[in-house]
Amino acid sequence: MNIYKIAKPNDVKQYLKRIGVQGGGVSIISKKMDLYYFVIKDISAPAANILKQDALSIGAELAVPEGVITCSKSSYDCLLIANQKQIEILSQKEKAQPFGLREFAAKLEEFLPQKRFSTQIMGVINANSDSFYSGSRFVAEDAIAQIEKMIADGAEIIDIGAVSSRPGSEPVDEDIELERVRHICDMISNRKLYKKAEFSIDSYTPSVVEYALKSGFKIINDITGADNQQIVSLAINYDAKLCIMHMQGTPQTMQHNPEYKDVILEVDDFFRERIKKCEEIGLSRDRIILDVGIGFGKKLEHNIELIKNLSNFRKFGCQILVGASRKSMIDSISPAPVEDRLPGTIAIHLKSLENGANIIRCHDVAKHKQAVEVWESLH
Repeated sequence: MNIYKIAKPNDVKQYLKRIGVQGGGVSIISKKMDLYYFVIKDISAPAANILKQDALSIGAELAVPEGVITCSKSSYDCLLIANQKQIEILSQKEKAQPFGLREFAAKLEEFLPQKRFSTQIMGVINANSDSFYSGSRFVAEDAIAQIEKMIADGAEIIDIGAVSSRPGSEPVDEDIELERVRHICDMISNRKLYKKAEFSIDSYTPSVVEYALKSGFKIINDITGADNQQIVSLAINYDAKLCIMHMQGTPQTMQHNPEYKDVILEVDDFFRERIKKCEEIGLSRDRIILDVGIGFGKKLEHNIELIKNLSNFRKFGCQILVGASRKSMIDSISPAPVEDRLPGTIAIHLKSLENGANIIRCHDVAKHKQAVEVWESLH
């Protein structure tokens, strides 16, 4: 007999079938192979003690601070460690418990099951002259040529914008923004390029968004996070998807020392509130994309924490987009000018896919396509 250690297979069920596990055993065992870690904030001392015992009774664990058992404080932060099967059992047990544990059970159940989406690459086209990366700037015929190249290189989505949202950028008049994208939209429509890829309009200006939607665009990339009900209504009327991005402040102010008490909880609360607002207006959840907004009102530590914990946001059942292409967080980690940040970009984007994202917004489509194909073959 020999033995060797392997990494957990990406497709657990297929691996279990390969070694001969049959029937219901595949489902049961696969639920036990992943450990999940849940940070629980401000849980009351009595609730923590009950949850600790219930977790231990099923083989899970609740890590608690000193003093919980004597209730020396009224509330605590704890860490729950459990696999999928234990989460299912624990959520049922806590529904019968007091001290807010019934509400806790409902929140825990949000993580089961989690919908999976296929990976998509979104290419970036900027129809303005002041975007932070000059290699993304294109106008008129040049833009169309670049779009066709991106599609050939493997982009499933093309995101087109005409206003820079880099830190410190200034707003642009509505007529100017529309004029910048009008000809590109017209050419996309006339050449029926929307049949070759999905097109996204990077704007929160209703007139610009509507012009793009009339030209065959099917995604609205809204950095204001559905702040304007008119944008949500346009998505509904044109059967389009809406990408809701989180941003603290505005492009003019967002990097003026942004602060969070807990960036994961605050972005989580933001998404929950905006999804609820969209659904109340009539936009279904399956047409909502979430973007944590890397570099939009975040310090380096906030960006890193969000990327590490993207899986938290999968509970909403929406696609998750990450766009860190050549951004300054790379320079903060490993100093490099914008032109030399492709390796750092790919590293962030592959980690984002591993942690729960499925749409990668980038400038370098062909190189990302190769990186993603190789990465997927290793999972």
